[in-house]
Amino acid sequence: MRKMSVFIVAFIFQISATFGQVHPTSNLLLFEMQQVSDTLFRFLNPKFLTAANKAGYNNQPYFFSGDELYYTAQNLKDTSQTDIMALNLKTSARYRVTATAESEYSPTLMPNKTHFSAVRVEADKTQRLWKFPLDRKSAGEPVFKNIKNIGYHCWLSDTKVALFIVGEPHYLLIADTKDESLVRLNSNIGRCFQRFPNGNLAFIFKATDDTWYIQELDLKTMQSKIVVKTLGKSEDFLVAPDGTIIMGQGTRLYKFHPAFDKSWMNIGDFASYRFSNIRRLALSPTNKLVMVTE
Repeated sequence: MRKMSVFIVAFIFQISATFGQVHPTSNLLLFEMQQVSDTLFRFLNPKFLTAANKAGYNNQPYFFSGDELYYTAQNLKDTSQTDIMALNLKTSARYRVTATAESEYSPTLMPNKTHFSAVRVEADKTQRLWKFPLDRKSAGEPVFKNIKNIGYHCWLSDTKVALFIVGEPHYLLIADTKDESLVRLNSNIGRCFQRFPNGNLAFIFKATDDTWYIQELDLKTMQSKIVVKTLGKSEDFLVAPDGTIIMGQGTRLYKFHPAFDKSWMNIGDFASYRFSNIRRLALSPTNKLVMVTE
């Protein structure tokens, strides 16, 4: 394994049980999002963030600060793996954070703010959750040595993390680093995890092939309830600081607030940007919105 490194580079899927493949082309678009009223949103100053790798795979964005974005990337010239990239939105400097023989996905800032976590597909195809120091002083280590088949994750506290376990069916697992306790919950879940303002977990439950719901998991009782039916088969969404849920379908964005809205409301159409689908979303503390487009 090569050491983790930091260097600026000129160029540089959903996770399934099989990796080591060429992922579909996807790109990152940045907007400044302004909410003028409950029904009016504006998306200003668009910026194409991945022009240097526009034919490659650029996905799973996560804001580590107001101007620092981490994401997963794969260049068409290197289809053996994916790596984690960091992009400074102020300076446009782009850094390759991991440079390993394995693939890393889903970079996430950990609650301690000294490390980030990511799903690593190891040499034997084992999928585990790893943590890496932000100062790059070590090559990282597994968060859980014995929990495998991890597809996605979301930190719930300093020690608790929600895990998407790849299986037949996929299921939700709450794991604790402090005592390595495990709580298995809902099956047939979607890949997206978010947090509501009250700290509860938002996730998608797929009741049938055609009926999907965003649900809220109460972390005290471990009971979940339906919040709203998803838009068709869209399964990527974000929860804004005020509790508004934002979800893409095709070239449009929709919003739903559990306390105020009775149905999804269209807040923006991006067809003029010539992509076919909005997938994952990321929102910074300063209301910078990043879309993953296909």
